[in-house]
Amino acid sequence: MDHSRNGAVIDLSALAHNLNQARSLLPPHTGIMGVVKADAYGHGLVPVSKALMKAGAQSLGVAHFHEALELRKCGINLPVFILSGFRTRDEAAALVENALSPVVFDLSSAETLAEEALRLGKKAALHVKVDTGMGRLGVPHTELAPFLERVASFASLDVRGLLSHLSSADETDRSFTNTQILNFKQAVAKGRDLGLPLPVNSLANSAGVMAHPESHFDMVRPGIMLYGGLPCPGFKSPVPLKPVMTFRGEVLQVREVPAGVPISYSRTYHTRGNQRIAVLSAGYADGLPRTLSNRGEVLIGGRRASIVGRVCMNLTMADVTASPDVSPGDEAVFLGCRDGVCLTGDEVASRADTISYEVFCSIGQRSTRNYVS
Repeated sequence: MDHSRNGAVIDLSALAHNLNQARSLLPPHTGIMGVVKADAYGHGLVPVSKALMKAGAQSLGVAHFHEALELRKCGINLPVFILSGFRTRDEAAALVENALSPVVFDLSSAETLAEEALRLGKKAALHVKVDTGMGRLGVPHTELAPFLERVASFASLDVRGLLSHLSSADETDRSFTNTQILNFKQAVAKGRDLGLPLPVNSLANSAGVMAHPESHFDMVRPGIMLYGGLPCPGFKSPVPLKPVMTFRGEVLQVREVPAGVPISYSRTYHTRGNQRIAVLSAGYADGLPRTLSNRGEVLIGGRRASIVGRVCMNLTMADVTASPDVSPGDEAVFLGCRDGVCLTGDEVASRADTISYEVFCSIGQRSTRNYVS
């Protein structure tokens, strides 16, 4: 068995291509934060961050403190934003010492950060998270002025800008997104009326980058589009994106099976005549969604083959009756392209009743990753 065929392949040149496509949609003054939280959506935090830095991303965004610290330990010196803030005083001190930029959404965190920055004799940069309609983390935009007044009173803090998140920018009805954009504009105006320069304000996610130019402001935060995915099924990208992750296994066995034979657990599939069934070397333990059972497809020999029966922990079965040349050792592509045929993350997600974000995270974090450029 060729073990090099098992696992995920991450194409860093495709990542750079997608970053450049995002840049092509922006005005020259708008910077790009490459979002690399959740282990870069399963693609690998450090390798992806280094590739984005090399390709010209101005900053990086993670969810948690430990991710940001890992980037610093690996020599990445770009501005790193911690989108979910920090939890402890020790983390606040480490943020200041490592020049990391937390997103703050409560006064107690701002006070702790100010105290640690003062103790260390430094000034701590931060962004304030504003809730403009997402209904998640953030200071409600209607309550922002007193919050900013208090944060601005700390001499050891440098409020670099406001940050908010679009909840519905992938929808064809633009009305709610337009309301969020207006709320954000008003929030920035409030901050500047208080004397804060707020040079770096950020609202747009991937859907905002691609569909709402008025949401771009000073910095955008593309995530899923960097990895070749779409914000939702059916979303029309204005630029060509390349898939970054390929997930592959191989054919372990090919069986000639007569009609009426049950395949895999719980007998959810019976052969419908004489069929050739290929047993493949990956399953849900490798990140393949179990909901692809009797619904998904796989590429073998450059042709699509239907997944039949339940996806197992380490094995999956496919009907290769239409491909008589398939034999053990052949490559099986569950995600990615071969010979001009593609199974995109969005297609896999649609068949599995989920989203491409989850497909990438699940496969990438459970599989061996190999990097090519």
